[in-house]
Amino acid sequence: MLTHEENELLTRVEGDAPMGQMMRRHWTPACLTKELPEPGCAPRRVRLYGENLVAFRGLDGNAGIVGEHCPHRLASLAYARVEQSSLQCLYHGWKIDAQGRVIDMPSEPEGRRAERIRHKAYPVHEAGGVVWVYMGPQDAVPEFPLPPWMDKPENRIVVSKIHEAANWAQALEGTLDSAHSSILHSSEIRSDASVQGSTDRSDGERLALARPSVDLAPRIQVQPTSYGFRSAAFRKPIKDADTTDYVRITIFIAPYTALPPPSDTWRPAQAFVPMDDHNTMLYFFAWSDTKRLDQDTWEKESSAKIGVDIDREHRKLRNRSNDYMQDREAMKRGDFTGIPGIPFQDFAMQETMGAIVDRTRENLGASDFAIVRFRQMMVQAVRDFQAGLPAIGTAEPRVPLNRLRSFQALLPKGTDWRELDASPEEIASFRSLHGAEPKAA
Repeated sequence: MLTHEENELLTRVEGDAPMGQMMRRHWTPACLTKELPEPGCAPRRVRLYGENLVAFRGLDGNAGIVGEHCPHRLASLAYARVEQSSLQCLYHGWKIDAQGRVIDMPSEPEGRRAERIRHKAYPVHEAGGVVWVYMGPQDAVPEFPLPPWMDKPENRIVVSKIHEAANWAQALEGTLDSAHSSILHSSEIRSDASVQGSTDRSDGERLALARPSVDLAPRIQVQPTSYGFRSAAFRKPIKDADTTDYVRITIFIAPYTALPPPSDTWRPAQAFVPMDDHNTMLYFFAWSDTKRLDQDTWEKESSAKIGVDIDREHRKLRNRSNDYMQDREAMKRGDFTGIPGIPFQDFAMQETMGAIVDRTRENLGASDFAIVRFRQMMVQAVRDFQAGLPAIGTAEPRVPLNRLRSFQALLPKGTDWRELDASPEEIASFRSLHGAEPKAA
C-alpha cells in the first residue's frame, strides 16, 4: 500500500511533476510513422506529459514535432500548411520550422526580427514504426537506444495504438500483474497440457492462446536490474507438477515499457506512454525474424482496428460510457467476461478503477509482489532523481535495450530462471548490481 504522497509521486507527470521530468530523460513515442504517411500530409496532434504538440512531415520528408499553438496569437498549427521543413499558420502566415525558429512573418513590417522568437520544438528520431521525441534538456540530447523489437535488421515489426482513459502507472501494472491473466482472460487463454508454453490458437475471430497450466495463483519472484526488473511467475503445470514448473518471465523497462512472455509466433512489447495525468497511449508491438507478421491482422488481434475497435484518434469505440458493450448473454453461454478481446478486458478493469487509482485503499496479496516492487522502484527512482541522481535506466551499468528478452517454458524444478534468455551484457549487469552469483529458484 502506498501513502497519498507516494501515489502522487508515482502517477503525476504534468508540468514540473518529478515523474514526468524524469521520464523526459528518455526518448518517448509520439506517434506512429504511418500517421505521417507522406511529405506534406496533414499534421497530427500529439499530447505528452500534459503538453499539446503537433507532429508533421515536411516536404523534405523529415518529421518534426513542435508546440501546437502558434507563437503569434496561439492558433492551432494542426491546421497549418506544410512547407519545405516548416508549418505555416493559416491565421497570419507565420512559418515555424522543425527547430522552432520563426522563419517568416508576412503580416509584419520589414525589419521585425523573427529570430528573436523561439517556438517550442523537440528533437525527433524515427525507428521501429514510431516517431520518437526527446523532451528532456535540449543541451544534452542522448543517443537514441534501439528498442527490443529492433534487435535484428530482418525483423518484421507491427504496431498498434490505443488510447486508455487511465493513468500510465495503473495501465502498466496490468501487464506486470501475471496473476490476472489466468482469470480475466480465461476465455482467451485455454489450457493444453501438450504445449510447452504460450501458443497461438486463433479461432478466426480474435486472438486465443493455449497454456500448459490451470494454476490460478502464481508464485512471483523479482530480480532488479539497472533498467528496471525481471519478474518470474511460477505455475503448476497440468503434467509432471511434482518435477516441473511452468515459468513466465516478464521484463519491465523503466519508465513505462514491458516485455510480456512471447508466443510461438511473435515477441510482444507494450509501451504505456503518459499523455497527461489521466490518459495513456498504449503502443502494442509484435515482432519476429522468422514469421511474416501482417499489420492488418495484428490490428485485428490487438483490438485496434480503426472503425471496428477505435476511431481515427485511437479512442475506443467500446468504452466506459457504453460498458464496453459487455454481452451478458455470452457470459451465460460460458464466456467469462462478455467483453471480447484481451486488451478491452484490461481496459475495462483499469479504467473503472478511476483515472488515478487511490492506492491507499488497496488490500494487496502475494500475487501482487511484482506490482509492489514496481511501485517501490519507481518512487525511489523519482526521489533519487529529485536528489540529483540520473534518471532510472540512464546510468551505468547499462544494458542495450535491443538485447533484452522475455521468456517462458516448462522447466525442471530448481532451475535458475534469472539468466534464462538473458544476454551476456545483461548477466554481467546482474552480477555487478547484486554482487554475487544468482541463486536457484
